[in-house]
Amino acid sequence: MSNFTSATEFLLMGFSDIRELQILYSFLLFLIYSAGLMGNLLIVIITTIDRRLHTPMYFFLRNLAMVDACYLSITAPQASVYSLMNNRTISVTGCAAQVFLVILMACVEVTLLTVMARDRYVAICHPLHYPVIMSPRVCLQMTLTCLLTGLVYAAFHTGYTFRLSFCHSNVVHQFFCDIPSLLRISCSDTFSNKLSLLASALVVGAGCYAFIIASYVRTFSTVLKFPVKEDQKKAFSTCIPHISVVSLFLISGAYIYFQPPSDSESLKDIILSVFYTVIPPFMNPIIYSLWNKQIKDAMGIVMKSTILIKKKIKGCMDMVKFSSQNI
Repeated sequence: MSNFTSATEFLLMGFSDIRELQILYSFLLFLIYSAGLMGNLLIVIITTIDRRLHTPMYFFLRNLAMVDACYLSITAPQASVYSLMNNRTISVTGCAAQVFLVILMACVEVTLLTVMARDRYVAICHPLHYPVIMSPRVCLQMTLTCLLTGLVYAAFHTGYTFRLSFCHSNVVHQFFCDIPSLLRISCSDTFSNKLSLLASALVVGAGCYAFIIASYVRTFSTVLKFPVKEDQKKAFSTCIPHISVVSLFLISGAYIYFQPPSDSESLKDIILSVFYTVIPPFMNPIIYSLWNKQIKDAMGIVMKSTILIKKKIKGCMDMVKFSSQNI
């Protein structure tokens, strides 16, 4: 194939060539996307309207839910439509945009999870200084720093990837555009790209994970010294969901980016990528809802309020209908 930089599209790898399975995968992706989107939006709504949850912990959780909703929306809807329509083409511009957004959201998620670990450490180990250390202004600055870091990181790697020539093939061995798959089909020298990707992944990914582990080692050592078991249980209930989310996201992502390169099409690689891009933002609301009592209580109040509003609306509609019949 001639130099592919002059072409206008790539071909993404499908989940299956069997039409019935394509429709099934499309339906499953749509269900996962819908459930994940509603779950994350529900957390955003609950932590916004419930004044009891206007604390730094739930401020960061609300931001994480918004990031997860965006992260899930980058790959899952497109993959569902492509599988349903049996259309695997994506423009070079669309591919670049997808790479940028995936990296942006992944980086913001990792750094935000790191900030959340810092928040739990300060809340448990330095409770008297917590309102000062984690003031609203500091929380906002931390969130903006996460976003700025993600923008710089995503812009650099997207630009550095799409300066390459793609002449080996135009088939991206993934259900979405990602950098490792694009580097495999490039005919340019990709050593510097792989080196910069590895270095930045170690700095951001491994660095954040090491910080999170160190924070929780000190946090748990403090929690175990609590004299009251109920206090220990409450502290663990706010920490364990966060550890579960971090582990699910970073381990699945590390496996995808650090596995040995392969030129063959593999359904296993696609399924593992689903665990990196789709499952973590889908699971986050479920994990936090199961472990966090305050979220469950607030969710119950919202559900009861919704049912009550529905009954009132139904009652008003019945009154209007009854009045119109009498007239």
